[in-house]
Amino acid sequence: MSQITIIDYGSGNLHSIAKAFEKEAGSHKLKVVISDKADDVDKASHIVLPGVGAFGDCIKGLQGLEGMMDSLHENVRLKKKPFMGVCVGMQMLADEGMENGSHKGLGWISGKVLPLKPSDPNLKIPHMGWNEIRIEQEHPVLEGISSGDHVYFVHSYHFDCTNKNNALASVDYGQRVVSVIANDNIVAAQFHPEKSQQVGLKFISNFLNM
Repeated sequence: MSQITIIDYGSGNLHSIAKAFEKEAGSHKLKVVISDKADDVDKASHIVLPGVGAFGDCIKGLQGLEGMMDSLHENVRLKKKPFMGVCVGMQMLADEGMENGSHKGLGWISGKVLPLKPSDPNLKIPHMGWNEIRIEQEHPVLEGISSGDHVYFVHSYHFDCTNKNNALASVDYGQRVVSVIANDNIVAAQFHPEKSQQVGLKFISNFLNM
């Protein structure tokens, strides 16, 4: 049976994201594996990079896994396996993250991760809770998801895309905040699909169809 590999680089509890993927995996004849081993990325049909915490710590944790950076390059960049980044896992795809200094990202989708600066001073940081998604471009991963659907966020930084064609959806939080990005076989969400109920499960299912 083909597998979805959720990469564990020490960024926190992966139980809820694994449970969400397990709900959709069976109908796609896939199993879910949480792993810190490059071998499991090699075996995967789909690769998921979650993330909770500070950008620099997450990048360092990922780089600290033996053989992982080479395996990701080979499987995602060369073999073009479907890849999903979630929350900080999305932010790590950028060229650079500006949380607690400047940190080099993976550079898979050009852009910079910057602090949220909502125009309304009453809007609290972090951006936490439900918000309405705005679809900006059609994409298979957004099939059956509409502008006005609600998804769940917890973040203080946002992905500023260099190329507007990489931004598929956004939300308004006193500023435009890109919430879904894509480039070829790579998709990523700033929101948490595992906390976004039916919309989140649809997003996961669409990804597994890639």
